[in-house]
Amino acid sequence: MSELTITTSQVQGDVSVVILHLKGHLHGPTERELLDRASQSYEDGSKYLLLDLSELEILGSAGLRAIQNIFKLFTPPSDMEIMQRRGAEPYKSPYVKLLSPNPQIYYVLSITGFVQNLFIYNNLDDAVKSFNR
Repeated sequence: MSELTITTSQVQGDVSVVILHLKGHLHGPTERELLDRASQSYEDGSKYLLLDLSELEILGSAGLRAIQNIFKLFTPPSDMEIMQRRGAEPYKSPYVKLLSPNPQIYYVLSITGFVQNLFIYNNLDDAVKSFNR
């Protein structure tokens, strides 16, 4: 069984962005590891998170749940209220974004509706530049 390896980096654009680089399988047995890393980044004061999915091979339902929980963690209550008021109008998070999912993972993100709320970038520089105050 393949595990999940998470490495962390931080880059400075208009704002400081923490990048969690995921490699391997994000599913039930590895969900907690990602949630712990994201929570630690948040507790350390990070407001902006980029999940690098370029080396992620498998994204299971528990992995989707982890991404959803990270979205909720990093989204301020005022933005959650705005999202609820919008109803069917999509809300794109300025706080959590995704980088370079492979075509199969992009498909999973698409059919589960994640692309409606999360920006997805194929280039690290573009992703970092997209974060601003």
